[in-house]
Amino acid sequence: MAKVKVAVIGLGSWGECHVEAYRSIPSVDVIAICDTREQQLKEVGDRYGIEGRYTDSRELLQRSDIDLVSVVTFEENHLASTLQALGSGMHVLVEKPVSTKLHEAEAMLESASRHKRHVVPGHLLRFDPRYAEIHRAIQTGQIGQPQSMYFKRARTKGMFEIYNRTHTAYLSTVHDLDLAIWYAASRVKTVKAIGNWVTGAESPDILWALLEFESGAVACFNSNWMTPDEAGIVMNDSIEVIGSQGTAQFDNRSSGLELWNQTGRQTPDLNIHRVMNGSTAGALRDQLQYLCECIGTGRDPVYTSFTDAIHGIEVANAIVQSAATGKDIVL
Repeated sequence: MAKVKVAVIGLGSWGECHVEAYRSIPSVDVIAICDTREQQLKEVGDRYGIEGRYTDSRELLQRSDIDLVSVVTFEENHLASTLQALGSGMHVLVEKPVSTKLHEAEAMLESASRHKRHVVPGHLLRFDPRYAEIHRAIQTGQIGQPQSMYFKRARTKGMFEIYNRTHTAYLSTVHDLDLAIWYAASRVKTVKAIGNWVTGAESPDILWALLEFESGAVACFNSNWMTPDEAGIVMNDSIEVIGSQGTAQFDNRSSGLELWNQTGRQTPDLNIHRVMNGSTAGALRDQLQYLCECIGTGRDPVYTSFTDAIHGIEVANAIVQSAATGKDIVL
């Protein structure tokens, strides 16, 4: 199998994680990167020995030797890069949220179909073994079909200062929406949401949502940015899926490792993305490796679903509307 040639657009902290993860996959060559910040572009390019460096994504996407592009920019910039890449014959991974606008997400899928390319959402929790094991337990009948689902996703107040540019429904809840849609294998029919704007930001610091699926399953979501930075807990998530035959649950508040020193406590994440001995491991790498293997062997990446991602944006839109108006939303 020939190596898959990859480009990454957007070199923030998560975009650089994409570069790291791709470079640890033997069947992949990262041949181009793009960022509007020249210094960041130089630092990342020098650090990983990447010669193709661009400050304008349109110029990068004119190349004919790129198989796959990761779009890791702000969500309002996803559409243009994705459509140009697909039109140039490239496959695309679009980080979450793929968009905050339903028509943009639909346009991405339509373009991918028209150009016979893959467009894949960056919903990497499907590649976290803990969440994947719950899906397996549903599919095999071990816990039966979901009847009730609860998802909590808590992040620090400091992170909210960075990410409150986008509504919590799109930036935080969207991960759990994808899981709920995946687990239920059904579409949402009604949405009720309540937001609490603690700090006065445009996005709610605390967001609750209750969904009813066509299958009869119900799902409750608690997304918040209220964990004190001093607590040393970057991720405080939990999940419970009650099926017709059993229950699955876990929380990741403790990664199994705690570091204590004079500055306090840290609980580093060991499941999403970590670097060790010059290589990477975790759900991000597994997601990217799966996609590259599909591209290299000509298989469709059916484990992930852009159709589900589109429905997730439709539901997120309804959550935003319900939280703003206090009304139940029927899809």
